[in-house]
Amino acid sequence: MFDREKLRREGMRWVLLMALNNSRPEDLVEAVIIMTIQSVYPDATQREVRRELDYLFDRKLVTIRKEPSGIWWCNLTRYGVDVAEYTVDCEPGIARPTKYWVS
Repeated sequence: MFDREKLRREGMRWVLLMALNNSRPEDLVEAVIIMTIQSVYPDATQREVRRELDYLFDRKLVTIRKEPSGIWWCNLTRYGVDVAEYTVDCEPGIARPTKYWVS
């Protein structure tokens, strides 16, 4: 059997990294991040996206700037860029696809 929730969490983390990588060098506002996630996971909630962003923050892959208004702005750290670009190994917890192309 497979764990559907685990697959969703780890897949969502990868999509978050890709969205932030594509927005570099600019920070990405939470509303755009949520719309991006909902294009893959239509029922994703703000709370769920924030939980996964917080996970990536704890792993030092993203920075999060929380404004007093409640809006979050995010960007990749140097290490997050390396994970997104396949230049370092990716530890378990993120559903990074296997690199199948030759660099």
